[in-house]
Amino acid sequence: MLRSLFTGISGLKAHQTMLDVVGNNIANVNTAGYKSSSAVFEDTMSQMLRAAGAPQGTSGGTNPAQVGLGVRVAGISTNFSQGSTQSTGRSTDLSISGDGFFVTKQGGEDLYTRAGSFNFDANGNLVTNGGAFVQGWTADATGKVDPNGPVGNIAIPTGTLLAPSETLHTGFKGNLVAGAGATPVTARQTFYDPQGVAHDVVYTLTKATATSTPAAPAASTGNDGWNVAVTIDGNAVAGSNLSQQQLQFSNTTGQLASPAATGTPAKAAFTLTVPWGSGSATPPTNVVSIDVTNVREFGGDGTFEATQPDGSTSGTLSGFNINPDGTVIGVFSNGLKQPLAKIALANFNNPPGLEKVGSTAFRSTVNSGLPELGSAGAGGRGALQSNTLEMSNVDLATEFTGLIIAQRGFQANSKVITTSDDILQQLVNMKQ
Repeated sequence: MLRSLFTGISGLKAHQTMLDVVGNNIANVNTAGYKSSSAVFEDTMSQMLRAAGAPQGTSGGTNPAQVGLGVRVAGISTNFSQGSTQSTGRSTDLSISGDGFFVTKQGGEDLYTRAGSFNFDANGNLVTNGGAFVQGWTADATGKVDPNGPVGNIAIPTGTLLAPSETLHTGFKGNLVAGAGATPVTARQTFYDPQGVAHDVVYTLTKATATSTPAAPAASTGNDGWNVAVTIDGNAVAGSNLSQQQLQFSNTTGQLASPAATGTPAKAAFTLTVPWGSGSATPPTNVVSIDVTNVREFGGDGTFEATQPDGSTSGTLSGFNINPDGTVIGVFSNGLKQPLAKIALANFNNPPGLEKVGSTAFRSTVNSGLPELGSAGAGGRGALQSNTLEMSNVDLATEFTGLIIAQRGFQANSKVITTSDDILQQLVNMKQ
């Protein structure tokens, strides 16, 4: 009788644990990034009443006769299936579509979470609601991110300044109208020097004639020519500062003949030396490459225009967005965008081996394996979705069913105890 009492008690304890697990799942049904758990039971050791017997010549074999001594919780497993995605409209809210965990640092310890509800603190650090620092890689001054380097805190302070960049490349495209006496064509661009100061650049293209300087190509060459003149801030550029003072075209095909296209892919360009630079030369100079590969001379309408040159003035950070690979792209007041950082994700060989530490975070253990850090969307890690959160993967229908099962199991085991008690009471009464 005492054996059945202790067996019933083990059943009560096991089903109480199951009730605790189910109740915790239901309590976290709306917790972002929460992963549900389930209790797994196993029987305890059994008492041997009769051992197995081998078959004999005159009799068959017999099976062992054993009485179990109860139940215990074999483990509590975590379900890492994907939760549903909820739109929040907050640019710092992120969800992982697939495997992986955000990496955070709290009190010097690396922790891992699926809850991507982040904010910026007073110092511009990207943090969790509990103040843990989100880990990743910070871009250098040119916007390059090295995802193979060590991770650190991601910080994007308000007022981040994008340094100016000088103009090094520009170009022309379109059609210069074929035929003698064509109207001169003008085009205007803005160049930027290394300090980000804007300069007004005006090109004037005039049909070359026998009396112009430079003169039109000889008829024997089969070319038409257009003379190129440039002013910078109203000042004419000396001829020696322009490597190609004349664009020449085939007068039979209208294709560009000079400057000749070189390289792979073929590209036709000339250079313009401008009166500024890094200061390394005396006087300071800089060379801008002007691409004319896509200029033609056909009859019909003139569509000649200058393309957008590179270079920019300085700009301050006015906003940001986060790409699916975790790259934080800064949007600056000068209209340019540049990577500022990249959020790191971790993956594990055995995610159920992670230890829950509260705040919807996990700690690595000897059975989870070491974290494999890398970019989102690479190495088996999921992609990021901004302005969304991954919700709990708790299935209420399943949990309510489990709640009923746990209740009935607890009730049945309590019945074993009361029944054993009644039998013991009858035995005691037999002595009276």
